[in-house]
Amino acid sequence: MPTPSSSDDKWMRLLFVQVKTIAVVGLSHQEAKASYEVASYLKQNGFRIIPVNPTSGVILGEAVYPDLGSIPVPIDLVNVFRPSEACADIVRQALPLKPQAIWLQLGIENSAASELAAAAGIPLVSNRCIKIEHHRLLGEKVIKTSDL
Repeated sequence: MPTPSSSDDKWMRLLFVQVKTIAVVGLSHQEAKASYEVASYLKQNGFRIIPVNPTSGVILGEAVYPDLGSIPVPIDLVNVFRPSEACADIVRQALPLKPQAIWLQLGIENSAASELAAAAGIPLVSNRCIKIEHHRLLGEKVIKTSDL
C-alpha cells in the first residue's frame, strides 16, 4: 500500500476496505469515553476490535491485552487513544506487527512516532478521528442484531 498524505481520501478509502482487525490502544471500559464510542462504531461496521489496555477483562465482547506484543493474532491497523508523548513507544511496539497503518486519534500528534513509522514504511495518520473519516468516506453501515 502506498504511503499516503494524511489528507489522501483515496488512500483512506482503500485502507478502510482492506483492514479487518484493529488494535485499539487505550480502549476504555467506560462507555462515555471517546475510545469506547469509536471502537463500538468500528465494531458495528464490521471491523474486529482488539482492546489494548493494562487492565484485564473484556471490552465490547473482546479479550483485553496489556500491550501490543501480547496480541496473538495479526493486526491490520493500530488505532491509538493515548497521550501524544506515549506515541513513540507505542509505534515501537507496533512495528513488529507490521500493520498496514498506525492511526493517532484526533488531538494526538508526535513527530518521533511519525519518523519511526516512516522509517519502517508504515503509514501513520495523526490528529484525525478514524470514526469521523470512515463515516465521511464510506458512510455508517451499522449491523443490526436482526441482520446477524
